[in-house]
Amino acid sequence: MNINLYNPVYTDVYTALLVSFLLGIIHGITPDEHTWPITFSYAVGTTGKKGGAKAGLIFSLGFTVQRALLSEVAFFALAPVFFLPFYEGVIYIIVGSVMALSGLYIMRKLKYPHFHLIEEFLSHIFGIHKKGSHDQELEMQHKINPIDSEHHDLRPVPLKLAFVHGLIAGFGFGAFALILFTVISPSMPNAYVAWLPGLLFGLGTMAMQVLFGAAFGTWITKVKKLSKDGLNFVSRGISSWVLAYGGLVFVAGGILSVVYPQILDYSITTPILVHNLHHLGIGFILVILSVVVIGIAGYENAVRKAARLGYTNS
Repeated sequence: MNINLYNPVYTDVYTALLVSFLLGIIHGITPDEHTWPITFSYAVGTTGKKGGAKAGLIFSLGFTVQRALLSEVAFFALAPVFFLPFYEGVIYIIVGSVMALSGLYIMRKLKYPHFHLIEEFLSHIFGIHKKGSHDQELEMQHKINPIDSEHHDLRPVPLKLAFVHGLIAGFGFGAFALILFTVISPSMPNAYVAWLPGLLFGLGTMAMQVLFGAAFGTWITKVKKLSKDGLNFVSRGISSWVLAYGGLVFVAGGILSVVYPQILDYSITTPILVHNLHHLGIGFILVILSVVVIGIAGYENAVRKAARLGYTNS
């Protein structure tokens, strides 16, 4: 059986469900702005293979539930409301806001009203860092008690918000959602099974997100010559940066998309006939900025601080 996953054609319900699952796998593999930043940030923050896999599972579980519900909605021809020009921009703003709040929670546990996210980020970019009272307080506290959890919370990043991220991300739309909700879901024989394409699409995405989560969680354990506490410190640092700064990037992208909806139509076409890789638009840019650019900056910042605070193997 020859299945074209770029422009899928099927003749029966079972093939349609198989196509849904395979599209989910492709969706989970390719750089997608609604999955990669969240899975990466939480998986890295767990500092381990099992924790990373769990992060991918919990996030994609929320995503799967949402996709199944929207698949049912699409059967009743209600999905067009989700394709309004401003819709995707609004979702970017909501996703980015939740990301930023989660990053702030991990950074400061919401205890500090004076957080210097922009200042720290710009100082890192330009290589200028003025040691403030907050840094001095942290270093002094470390000298007194290096593992004081109030200032250096070295536990893995909590995954309780990953499911919520998944539910919100499930509202995001792109090429895969277009096929799923305008072609496959409406073709189901009745409302009793109309949710299955979304479920199988979510399960395909879940399979890949669990694997990627495990890979991300394992990667962080290989970082330089840091102690166990150092690895935990760095993993939380990377996670908080990707969520906080990446969230701000998503919010900015969402605002631009609402004000200038034509931005969503701009893309670079590649010869790769795979959705998310054939047309590289604002979604791809958001992935690169949040996961790659901010992820690397967060890694370097966290490793530098870990070394300065003495979280190294002697």
